Amino acid sequence: MKYRTMIKILATLLSRRKVTARELADRYEVAPRTIYRYVEDLSAAGIPVDVTRGRYGGISLSEAYRLPASYFTRDEYAAARNALNAWAAQAGDEAALSALEKIERQRKDDRRELTVSGNILVDGGAWGDMGAFTDKLKACGRAVNERESVLIDYISREGEHSRRTIDPYLLILKRNVWYVYAFCHTKQSFRTFKIGRIKKLTFTGRRFERTEISKRDIPLDFFYTPDQMTDVTLEIERGALADAEEWLGVDAIEPRGNALVCEIKLPAEGLANKILSFGGAVKVLAPQTLADEVKAVARAICGD
Repeated sequence: MKYRTMIKILATLLSRRKVTARELADRYEVAPRTIYRYVEDLSAAGIPVDVTRGRYGGISLSEAYRLPASYFTRDEYAAARNALNAWAAQAGDEAALSALEKIERQRKDDRRELTVSGNILVDGGAWGDMGAFTDKLKACGRAVNERESVLIDYISREGEHSRRTIDPYLLILKRNVWYVYAFCHTKQSFRTFKIGRIKKLTFTGRRFERTEISKRDIPLDFFYTPDQMTDVTLEIERGALADAEEWLGVDAIEPRGNALVCEIKLPAEGLANKILSFGGAVKVLAPQTLADEVKAVARAICGD
């Protein structure tokens, strides 16, 4: 009874965004103090419900909040919408019309997935995405949620093509790049796959049993070993600060006298080209070997 009423309260808030405790108490035939207890439980569960006292107060839900993207699959949304539409048309039931309105409000977009959790908005699409990347991201999310193995055509960083069956456990977003952490049947071990490198993904129809994993087991460095990283000191012109912050992070750059300096450990691979992409606005102070490499690449570009 308690949890059924809590779900109904959440449904009401999704529809109206703000309501008084007295209205909810009268609708669900409980005391106002019981409503407040249920609202506290919803808040403890991570749902952004706010209570305001006074004449114009009430119980409100953040405008940014929507049901999690995995609450319904696309087919479940369509089935629920069609059934409610038919029922509302035949019976003129106000409850069915209200539920249909909520379903429409939560309906997923076939072209783009905007996931809202509390006050966090995640746009899964890439720049210029025409749907291919978004579809792969959503498919990986579905495989994680439904514990279904998938067959992927994968292109490695070295350009090697492979077909392998994986059991997706987790989606990871790091430095604006999406990965799926999965058990690879080919290698018989857990691996991290960059979703943008998945050429094709097919559901196998086979469910897998999840084993317990620890966050400490997930390799968040992904590709680079310690010997592939290098300690770098860079000087950054103020006109390039915004772009440099997006690359290096705002905490890594600090003023030193009249200059902006960054001391950081970075992957050596492709670093000279990245520095040159700033058009001279980023200078290498150390190590000298990197500065020499930047000069050599610049001369090669100029044809010297």
